[in-house]
Amino acid sequence: MAEKAAEETGLWNEAASQNDLQGLQESLFFSENDNSLYFTYSGQSNTLEVRDLTYQVDMASQVPWFEQLAQFKIPWMSHNRQDSSELGIQNLSFKVRSGQMLAIIGSSGCGRASLLDVITGRDHGGRMKSGQVWINGQLSTPQVVRERVAHVRQHDQLLPNLTVRETLAFIAQLRLPRTFSQAQRDKRVEDVIAELRLRQCANTRVGNTYMRGVSGGERRRVSIGVQLLWNPGILILDEPTSGLDSFTAHNLVRTLSRLAKGNRLVLISLHQPRSDIFRLFDLVLLMTSGTTIYLGAAEHMVQYFTAIGHPCPRYSNPADFYVDLTSIDRRSREQEVATRAKARSLAALFLEKVRGSDDFLWKADTREMDVDSCAASPTLSQNVDCPSSTELPGAGQQFTTLIRRQISNDFRDLPTLLIHGAEACLMSLIIGFLYYGHGDTNLSFMDTVALLFMTGALIPFNVILDVVSKCHSERAMLYYELEDGLYTTGPYFFAKILGELPEHCAYVIIYGIPIYWLTNLHPGAESFLLHFLMVWLVVFCCRAMALAAAAMLPTFHMSSFFCNALYNSFYLTGGYMIKLDNLWIGLMQIQFNGRLYTMQIGNVTFSIPGDKILSSMDLNSHPLHVIYLIVIGISGGFLFLYYMSLRFIKQKSSQDW
Repeated sequence: MAEKAAEETGLWNEAASQNDLQGLQESLFFSENDNSLYFTYSGQSNTLEVRDLTYQVDMASQVPWFEQLAQFKIPWMSHNRQDSSELGIQNLSFKVRSGQMLAIIGSSGCGRASLLDVITGRDHGGRMKSGQVWINGQLSTPQVVRERVAHVRQHDQLLPNLTVRETLAFIAQLRLPRTFSQAQRDKRVEDVIAELRLRQCANTRVGNTYMRGVSGGERRRVSIGVQLLWNPGILILDEPTSGLDSFTAHNLVRTLSRLAKGNRLVLISLHQPRSDIFRLFDLVLLMTSGTTIYLGAAEHMVQYFTAIGHPCPRYSNPADFYVDLTSIDRRSREQEVATRAKARSLAALFLEKVRGSDDFLWKADTREMDVDSCAASPTLSQNVDCPSSTELPGAGQQFTTLIRRQISNDFRDLPTLLIHGAEACLMSLIIGFLYYGHGDTNLSFMDTVALLFMTGALIPFNVILDVVSKCHSERAMLYYELEDGLYTTGPYFFAKILGELPEHCAYVIIYGIPIYWLTNLHPGAESFLLHFLMVWLVVFCCRAMALAAAAMLPTFHMSSFFCNALYNSFYLTGGYMIKLDNLWIGLMQIQFNGRLYTMQIGNVTFSIPGDKILSSMDLNSHPLHVIYLIVIGISGGFLFLYYMSLRFIKQKSSQDW
């Protein structure tokens, strides 16, 4: 009797200690004590249904064309090969409703990414062989997806110099219907900030890898907030915890669980969530090689696998154990065959158990899972309902919002602006003082030609590299925003061109003015203005060329190489080194026409009109105004090429291939 009492006392103490430990863990990880729902979905209940989906992935299309060329493969021929395709999803069916969070877990290559591509309608090199996707009883189309589904990508693509509140405010101007008043837009932003628990960092810059800002978890919440602003009923997230520490990942998934309780359908993909995160899921879809191994309540997963002979060991994370159990071992041919056979048998067994089920969910025998439940909170706030009209802002409002956003982001980057200004000033002073000290004596003809060459040839190199690197850093964000329909190509094109003009003008002024007066070039306001305008146009032309190359070519290295090669051909044939019927000879005409230059041969010194020097070099073949028009025409051609590239070439970054 005493031994039995002691044993019971020990068990009770163990249970008490476990409860204390769990309570401590809850207080540690659930740092967000406020469980209120500040921003709920006020529309109709949503359903997402996938029926008998089989999806084929073209593996060759996942490799960028430039990498295929590097491997001596012809891109358009490799797509037609039968061995380049494999099944990403096989006979997948499920049905989920609002108020639930469905987690898709599995090892690499299990089909998670393919499933998200199908649901969100993204064309990433695959095709549906059979099956359908239904959203709210309607067959999924791009228009239905755009109206109902929000997609949060794996990588955060945000402007680093804007604050959290400014980032959301600019998106609200672009994404909310035009019938929304400014007060409604501001309230929506504040509701999202409150719902995502971003109040403490609302006025902090977003930052990125190279600039300090909000934390990684807060930055991921901002990415969610960008999609949450338009109050979607279905929220899909691609590996939202990737790159986050365990504490931050747990709080993020808890936020997503709270969003699901706000009458939303939340679908997330993960590799192997930790046990604390696993307990937050309502439903779990375990996949391997595109097949379903388990689909049902997270709390019933262990019970299901125990019933079929695969119990989870004590103190093990069910997600880790069962993902490892169903993974394909590719270390040897024999192990791969064995693990694939086991995965196929588990998939066939699951299909047999859910045959005839309406929603294809496995339900425990002891209790039925209430799939229609949607947890409510007594502290729900009353949201401003969306008006019946969902017409988005027009091109004019898109342009004004984009140009304000770009100028705000660019001019907040003070270190970069100071570096560019110091660079232009230093180059100008170095070149200017090299030719300083002549007083009233004009520079010789050859010295003037060399000075004009350096003035026109050195500055564009820095501009080209800066524009190309900046465009490629923003390319992924541009691709996502165009894909989401935040704006069209035209407003972004004009906002990009005009938004960079202030920085462009300041750069040319800092660079061009000191050189002109230090080197005692042609005096007079007319000559100075003509000289400055020509330098401005040449630099702008190089900027347009860099924009076109950055939009046409997929990588920074390819764009910078193309720009430098093309620019080298321009300035080599600009009249300074190679005599051709050239285009950029305006600087020489401005400085030489109408001036006398002294030349010395032995002891004889004589004066020669600058007009005759240019005529002898065939540099007076075009009037000055024609040269200006030609440079403007070249700039316009590059700008047209830039627009067409934005319009017809997907602006994928290297990480999206």
